[in-house]
Amino acid sequence: MRDALASALLRAWTGKGPLARALLPLAVLYGALAALRRQLFRWHILSSQRANAFVIVVGNVVAGGAGKTPTAIALVRHLQAQGLRVGVVSRGFGRDSQVCQAVDAASSAQDVGDEPLLIARATAAPVFVARDRHQAASALLAQHPQTDVIVCDDGLQHYRLFRDLDICVFDDRGCGNGWLLPAGPLREPWPRRGVAAVGQSAERLLVLNTNGAGGVGQFNAQRALATVAKDRHGATTPLRDLNAPGRLPVQAVAGIARPEMFFSMLRQTGLVLAHTQALPDHFDFRNADADSWGAVQLLCTEKDAPKLWQVAPSAFCVALEQTIEPAFFAAVDQHIAAHRAAQAASRLSSGHGH
Repeated sequence: MRDALASALLRAWTGKGPLARALLPLAVLYGALAALRRQLFRWHILSSQRANAFVIVVGNVVAGGAGKTPTAIALVRHLQAQGLRVGVVSRGFGRDSQVCQAVDAASSAQDVGDEPLLIARATAAPVFVARDRHQAASALLAQHPQTDVIVCDDGLQHYRLFRDLDICVFDDRGCGNGWLLPAGPLREPWPRRGVAAVGQSAERLLVLNTNGAGGVGQFNAQRALATVAKDRHGATTPLRDLNAPGRLPVQAVAGIARPEMFFSMLRQTGLVLAHTQALPDHFDFRNADADSWGAVQLLCTEKDAPKLWQVAPSAFCVALEQTIEPAFFAAVDQHIAAHRAAQAASRLSSGHGH
């Protein structure tokens, strides 16, 4: 029932048909409540808290995955390559625990969330999770006080943590029908009207389109699957070899926002899939009916892998590789440089008593 409703909404969000129109009153209510919440921050009834580091929030305004976590990973790697000390904070959606805690490569996805675990393993950066991102940032800085930049994975509409730069990620869906939830896919009006995110301006917003050239976005990225599958020990096998004679039929499973996108990308590599299984985003594979899989070679996303390996240790995963145009990273570098220059000028001015 839940999956059928989700599918119906996804279809409705591509146009302005009867279902989308029927949900418009709820969208108006949602928009009014969201606008009131932003206004409470502007009136300082609710407050944004700064962290002692340059904060970049990577998120989206469209419900469902648009490539924000691969973008966050690429961004962390770029900043590390520039010699900056980078930390990451996230809410950790889908985890069992709600406590603020550190994430490392040995963490359980059920404890810390699948996306923070993926980031920690991909970047080796310090990662902290908490429902309150400012709490996560404070805990990170307490253990890593020399951190230069904090990247917040998701949280574009979470204003408790003040951000110095917003990165909004879109994919091939663009803005859908352009309506707010639940009549459309938007979490906030787009394009942003005035100062839509508290304390932010259009000058501190970068928009990335992960669907290649065209669509919504100042900058573009290309996404493709790796050409190899990886087992739980890190050993790799070329994807094309999974269909070799004598091997088990391949069943792809995905507990992500858009499972069909993963299945389609697998088929585009030439891989023949005997079965596919679309599961809810952040799916806990401990709840899967493992007996129903039968004699197949399971194949999943890199995000799902730590959870799937707990119940199916012979499964393979395939990484998503995202290539972002250099101009995007240059724009990020410019924002950080400008921030540092302003800080240096402020310290110099204070030192002279002005």
